[in-house]
Amino acid sequence: MRLIILSYLLICLSQLNTATAAPKNTIKEFSASAEFTEIKISPEGEYLSGVVIDKESDKRTLIIVELETLKPTYIVNFKGKGEVGNYHWVNADRIVVQKTYKRVRFETSSYRGEMLAVNADGSRSEYIFGYKEGFRASGYVLDTLPEDKKKILVMVYPWTGTNYAATSVYEVNVYNGKRKKLTVAPISNANFLADHDKNIRFSFASDNKNNHQVYYFDKELDKWVSAESFIEGLEEFYPLSFSEDGKSIYASAIENKQTRAIYKIKLPSGEREKIIQHPVVDPSEIYIDDQTKLLYAVEFENGYPEYEFIDKDSSKAKFLNQLMTAIPDHRVRIVSETLDGGKMVVKAMNDKNPGDYYLFDTENKKIKYLFSEKSWLDPSHMSEVKPIEFTNRYGAKIHGYLTLPKDIAHKNMPFVVNPHGGPHGPRDYWAFNSENQLLAQNGIAVLQVNFTGSGGYGKQFEENGYRAWGTKIQYDIIDGTKFIIEQGLADKERICISGGSFGGYSSLMAPTIEPDMYKCAIGTAGVYDLEELFDSGDIPESYSGGAFLDTVLGSDKAQLKAMSPSHNVDKLKAKILLLHGEEDVRASMEQFEAMTDALDKANYPYEQHVWDKAGHGFYVPESREEYFNLSLKFLKENLKL
Repeated sequence: MRLIILSYLLICLSQLNTATAAPKNTIKEFSASAEFTEIKISPEGEYLSGVVIDKESDKRTLIIVELETLKPTYIVNFKGKGEVGNYHWVNADRIVVQKTYKRVRFETSSYRGEMLAVNADGSRSEYIFGYKEGFRASGYVLDTLPEDKKKILVMVYPWTGTNYAATSVYEVNVYNGKRKKLTVAPISNANFLADHDKNIRFSFASDNKNNHQVYYFDKELDKWVSAESFIEGLEEFYPLSFSEDGKSIYASAIENKQTRAIYKIKLPSGEREKIIQHPVVDPSEIYIDDQTKLLYAVEFENGYPEYEFIDKDSSKAKFLNQLMTAIPDHRVRIVSETLDGGKMVVKAMNDKNPGDYYLFDTENKKIKYLFSEKSWLDPSHMSEVKPIEFTNRYGAKIHGYLTLPKDIAHKNMPFVVNPHGGPHGPRDYWAFNSENQLLAQNGIAVLQVNFTGSGGYGKQFEENGYRAWGTKIQYDIIDGTKFIIEQGLADKERICISGGSFGGYSSLMAPTIEPDMYKCAIGTAGVYDLEELFDSGDIPESYSGGAFLDTVLGSDKAQLKAMSPSHNVDKLKAKILLLHGEEDVRASMEQFEAMTDALDKANYPYEQHVWDKAGHGFYVPESREEYFNLSLKFLKENLKL
């Protein structure tokens, strides 16, 4: 077994570190899964760990190596359909790993609540949580309790057959699985925040009507009480961390439907101080010092990433500043660190680079390259992604991104408009995107629009998209398309639209509003009949799905039909390609069939392809490769390339 592990890791490392010629940048390479992800350092800095994809089984495995030599000590590789999910270092040489199961029909994995604990050398392997240990529930690590070498806190979500089960927190021994119940949430599906002494002090969740609820544990009363008294006037209140002295918490919340702000709140008085708020965007990352528990920086992304340092004297703030200088023009994040903060794993990424991992020695101020997520993709051969801003027809500022092909004049280019999914919650970022880079490599520019209703731009901006899926949202996508034409960037005779999920909906809906604007449209895993969304798929079956649909879509059947592509086929002129997975539980096959039935009834020509195993998206390289081949061929034909 030891020889097998050694051979496997050395092959991975040799493939990673061998210098190669200019990459081919083939469809297969853009489709491939990341080679190394989720790199972490052990609490005392003796080991590194990371997730790799086993090339034979296509399963996630966990490799543990000695930091100094990069020699392997153990590989967590479950038998059968089991694979590695999330994992945590819980002491100097022990890891807790979630065991997930590959669902072949869905090309994804599901978590059944099992957690395995194992030492870095493979010894003392023990299942510490799961149905085999008497728990018909799913467990998630709440706190690794760095000062306790034997125990962790685990959030437990029971399997009751309903969505109304109360969540519990247990203290679990990481060597034998012995457990002790600490508390039960006063609300269903709750999350928790523990203080520095392992006391569970906050419980928060949204109910089945999507009303956010927050509870505070009152020590004097020895019970959970509503926290409304000291968060009055704030919405979507999320406790983040306790202050160093434990007398205050940091929390994010929304006030007056503005952008999300960070607050410091004294306990139990509720006296609050607004720490920081961006006028345009919500925080994209919040940095809290693992040692002092103090908030020291907040990352925003209004175009490019920007960092605001709350505590400029913090050693972590200084380290982050140094790292940004050492790795310029990248989004830099500290993803793991030792207990004393002496060594950190840093991830750097940008529009051309999916991610590099570095080791930062904070004492000697030295940084060392470790691994790349996709070493076969050379950032110097990738295309630039530029933030843009335009004014929509209502006079509002709308933001987005352009991916601009290398080595061609940036005028009168063929374009693909790529609406993001959601629509509420997600947004596009300045980031590496395999599909957009593939298109750019083939001479096609890409427009992404953070349309009205997108997340990340404040509550009011998101709510402005409610019940406007087929109107205001589409108008922003269309106005963005007009913008690139007016700027001379796009050849108005060579523009297509392509997206997945809600982006698939938009790719069919926008061409019904502006039939002459888009020469072709690709709908992938799309929703095409909004009435059907209330009856099929997993949204209406979920805990708060019905309330969500009522809020964002409403119940006006005439309006739902007016905003459904399947009811507006008569307005289409674009060439159509529909792509779907039979096992899609979000946008069910009923959605695909609603669109194809409408097209067939109207004798409207279209192309289509259905994957018998794919779900809501393409999660294995083979399906992604087939998707890229089909869509690129279709786009090239219709963009006359």
